[in-house]
Amino acid sequence: PRLLWAPNPGQPFQPLEEIASGGELSRVLLAIIGLMADADNPTLIFDEVDAGIGGMTLNKVADRLRSLASVQQVLVITHWPQLAAQGETHFQVRKEVLDGATFTRCTALNGTAREEELQRMTGGAWNT
Repeated sequence: PRLLWAPNPGQPFQPLEEIASGGELSRVLLAIIGLMADADNPTLIFDEVDAGIGGMTLNKVADRLRSLASVQQVLVITHWPQLAAQGETHFQVRKEVLDGATFTRCTALNGTAREEELQRMTGGAWNT
């Protein structure tokens, strides 16, 4: 089945995959997953659900993710510090090359380390 969508008043319904921007697709996906979320799916994983959005829309997405997290575990992969700051737990994931092999390192961040990472994510330098 095709999902028809009219993002603005007065526009005709059209196939979502043909007319939606990346940000609109992210928001529609979040809404659909929110409707389907229940105890049978104890963990939800979102990989850059915030792609193509910012500002007030990003705040609304953060609110929705926080609401979902109140009833089940939510893992969010993001490059937005505003969204990362909303999480209860923060992990930094990065790739490292050792002896010609690539590895992924996942580090739990707390306290000052978390503050420094959020600062780095904004593009700012951490002053010591």
